[in-house]
Amino acid sequence: MKNILFIASEGVPFIKTGGLADVVGSLPKCVDKKFFDIRVMLPKYTCISQDMKDKMKYKTHFYMDFHWNNEYVGILESEVDGVHYYFIDNEMMFGGFRPYSGNVYDDIVKFAFFSKAALSAIPMLDFEPDLIHCHDWQTGLVPVYLKERFQDNPLFAKMKSVMTIHNLKFQGRWDVKDVRDITGLSGYFFTPDKLESYRDANLLKGGLVYADAITTVSDTYAEEIKTPFYGEGLDGLLKARSGDLRGIVNGIDYDEYDPSKDQYIVAPYSAKNFRKEKIKNKKALQKELGLEEDDKTMMIGIVSRLTDQKGFDLIAYVMDELCQDAVQIVVLGTGDEQYENMFKHFDWKYGNKVSANISYSEALSHKIYASCDAFLMPSMFEPCGLSQLMALRYGTVPIVRETGGLKDTVEPYNEFESSGTGFSFKNYNAHEMLATIRYAEKIYYDKRREWNKMIDRGMAADFSWHVSASKYQDMYDWLIGDKA
Repeated sequence: MKNILFIASEGVPFIKTGGLADVVGSLPKCVDKKFFDIRVMLPKYTCISQDMKDKMKYKTHFYMDFHWNNEYVGILESEVDGVHYYFIDNEMMFGGFRPYSGNVYDDIVKFAFFSKAALSAIPMLDFEPDLIHCHDWQTGLVPVYLKERFQDNPLFAKMKSVMTIHNLKFQGRWDVKDVRDITGLSGYFFTPDKLESYRDANLLKGGLVYADAITTVSDTYAEEIKTPFYGEGLDGLLKARSGDLRGIVNGIDYDEYDPSKDQYIVAPYSAKNFRKEKIKNKKALQKELGLEEDDKTMMIGIVSRLTDQKGFDLIAYVMDELCQDAVQIVVLGTGDEQYENMFKHFDWKYGNKVSANISYSEALSHKIYASCDAFLMPSMFEPCGLSQLMALRYGTVPIVRETGGLKDTVEPYNEFESSGTGFSFKNYNAHEMLATIRYAEKIYYDKRREWNKMIDRGMAADFSWHVSASKYQDMYDWLIGDKA
């Protein structure tokens, strides 16, 4: 049995702000339990819901030297869906209304404490990991501490570490002097070949230098981050470590996203009967949102954070033009004020064609995936992306830009070979995007059988976690080697 410990700043079902939590929550459930025992360690935030806190049991506590103080470290544990969880407790560190304060200095203190406490807690767990799997900059110090102060302890000497990059944009950067003071690491670690990056200390970089292997969440993103445009200042390091870097695309939970059993939608359907049943959801959504009730009109969905990264500057540039077409556009999300206002404006101007829902609603997101004909994701960069996987699962044809996980998961339509699962464009250009949307409209209106065959292929594709889990298992085997 190979023992793996995930250390992460968030994980479903306890705490979630983004896709990282889905990975941490889903992957351990899907590995082969005969060969791997995967457990998860998270901070015990005070903002975790009370019913989830009620599932935790106190295990033990100790005191740890950190940032010139003697700090309390509590350890709690819980088991949910067959996965064993541990929690690091310290109310001063993990208080507040949300997991991340948004103040970089405070977050660095919080997660430096978490990284050191997580390793210090291991001897008290009755569980000896062969490998520690770290996620994003919040756990970047774990591989560093593992090679520094824990190396002399025989329990840690053979322990391997993996660093997964979920989004390279966020790195945990701050002034070297402060980070030295917080972490207790010596000056030896703050050089350009270790934790220093452009005169700042960089926690993610520390993890990438010291981890035994690096993964990211799609093959294409693994290639892209070795280039200056996508590399966020770390492309040189990632190129140097390319032999230890691999991309493994995320999956989605096929039980939670299942159009045949979805509680949120009016008419459940499957790959067999979507031609008759899917349209009932569209009619219901048009009625609910006050759009013109015409089931023949092509409906395009968008469920997203409304930010530059997601390509909303492209949409803003051609939105007026797009609204002249025979389409309806349904938007769900929150984000930058300029994009929220842009969609509200078009909702006001073209009320029967555009529905702007500036909020987040789990129920409405499911209805959009189930009701729309196409799903638009023109991201500037997209490490993996989950929305296009949900769209494919629901028979909603994705229109994407060829970047990161979008390129890896959406096969562009080829009318000569009758192949593909969606539409894509290459350059980050508003009119190239518009031309691709219009090509999709043409196939939707003029070649309906081709469109339906594309849905068949999309719904048949397998992006469940089990496929990704087997690739992670291969990597764990490669790192840990043979173990009786």
